[in-house]
Amino acid sequence: MPRTNFQELLDAGAHFGHLARKWNPKMAPYIFDQKNGIHIIDLHKSIVKIDEAAQMMKELARSGRKILFVATKKQAKDIIAEKAESVGMPSVTERWPGGMLTNFPTIRKAVKKMNTIDKMKEDGTFDKLAKRERLQIDRQRAKLEKNLGSIKDMSRLPSAIFVVDIQKEANAVKEANRLNIPVIAMVDTCCDPTPIDYVIPANDDAAKSIEYITGVLCDAIQEGLSERKLEKEKEATAAPADEKPAGAKKLRARKNAPVQEEAVKEEAPAAEPAAE
Repeated sequence: MPRTNFQELLDAGAHFGHLARKWNPKMAPYIFDQKNGIHIIDLHKSIVKIDEAAQMMKELARSGRKILFVATKKQAKDIIAEKAESVGMPSVTERWPGGMLTNFPTIRKAVKKMNTIDKMKEDGTFDKLAKRERLQIDRQRAKLEKNLGSIKDMSRLPSAIFVVDIQKEANAVKEANRLNIPVIAMVDTCCDPTPIDYVIPANDDAAKSIEYITGVLCDAIQEGLSERKLEKEKEATAAPADEKPAGAKKLRARKNAPVQEEAVKEEAPAAEPAAE
């Protein structure tokens, strides 16, 4: 059964594309019609594509992998930040840091710097500094938090990225492509879908459309996380039935040891008397 339906997508305004004169011909397979100079997206195809993306994201979450959510446009950033946080996934909603994926070790160093400042505040080192130094460190910490706060728990590269508006987030898509990281994205009629692995043809400008589709995908992620949790609980409670008590073999070895020594003594030939 599909995770969404035609009417819900229609109500969210997911079918509205861009102006027909600004379209990208590569999006032709996903366009249903044209009305008042605006392309209308075929929502039946959108439903299929949403299901494909949701299933893929569910499997990643079930295997304990991370999906990075990327959206810096005004109408999407708050929605994406909230949805990603609800399922414990990292997100970039302020500005895409250059080299975020291709130069990940450097990004990790910046995150560690932020954690070091936090430790200084906890152990009292921060209070011993001069007032001017404290102000500088506070400003640095605020800047790092704004740009990297949502990825501070991401210790390795994500297994996939989800993007809203691939034209605005072109750098994120390029870096993911270079590292062969799968890209899932909401793609409007003015965009080139070629670099995207899981294309979701939909209106990427309307807040309702973004919120609805992202919500469906996050529900799938939550399913994957719940299944992972259940599997771990089953593994923890299940004990091997055929496991023998530890030390049983050692106990048998100890019992048999004296018997073996006596046998050796009996078999040993008697010493011959010494020749006179």
